Amino acid sequence: MCGRYVLRRLKDWLDDAFAELKIRPDLSFLERYNIAPTQNVPAVRWEQDGPTLVNLRWGLIPSWAKDPSIGNRMVNARAESLAAKPAFRTAFQRRRCLIPADGFYEWQTRAGQKQKQPHLIYLKNDRPFAFAGIWDRWETPNETIESFSIITTQANSLIKPIHDRMPVILTGKNLDLWIRPIARETELTSLLVSYDATAMTHYPVSTTVNSPRNDDPSCMAPFKENSLNSLWPAVFHDRKLEG
Repeated sequence: MCGRYVLRRLKDWLDDAFAELKIRPDLSFLERYNIAPTQNVPAVRWEQDGPTLVNLRWGLIPSWAKDPSIGNRMVNARAESLAAKPAFRTAFQRRRCLIPADGFYEWQTRAGQKQKQPHLIYLKNDRPFAFAGIWDRWETPNETIESFSIITTQANSLIKPIHDRMPVILTGKNLDLWIRPIARETELTSLLVSYDATAMTHYPVSTTVNSPRNDDPSCMAPFKENSLNSLWPAVFHDRKLEG
């Protein structure tokens, strides 16, 4: 699954991923270290003129839902049931999106320990990427909420000892393919696989990340600073020194 993630370098990712992009005026480029469900976050979707950066709420609320609280239970959508499950089927066909990220957190059960150990998982090249997502629009006469789910698949060999699921990660040409409205379902389905384990890495982090109220660099701090300091991403070192 994916229940928290990091987004520090949104502009870098946009510059790398899109030659042309519309940006909604209400977007924030603040660094985020502990994004949690129900929060509004940047996402890219295809609009009439092409890729557009918008704000979406994390936790899909289907257009037919009677109560928006259903979104609290629809943070993730399983790749295996996208085409069949009523809550996801139409969004998969017509409303796909990209969720930019630098990394994500997952919690590992530890033998003899009541508290799970959080890990930060990211690409070895320390570059931003995107989760594959689907979105929907829920409307009443008084309110409109646009929301999304992150698609998950079976974990690769790196993540499996931590958790049996992982988000679908997209990079390169697959970004454009995922959001283009003319994409065939067979093409889309081929993207819903676990990312190459050899291109990823992780390290255990402080339990500071357990609380969504914490959203600062301390969420990325290694669990044992003295022994794991060499595993910190270089960009985190730089920002720590800058204060």
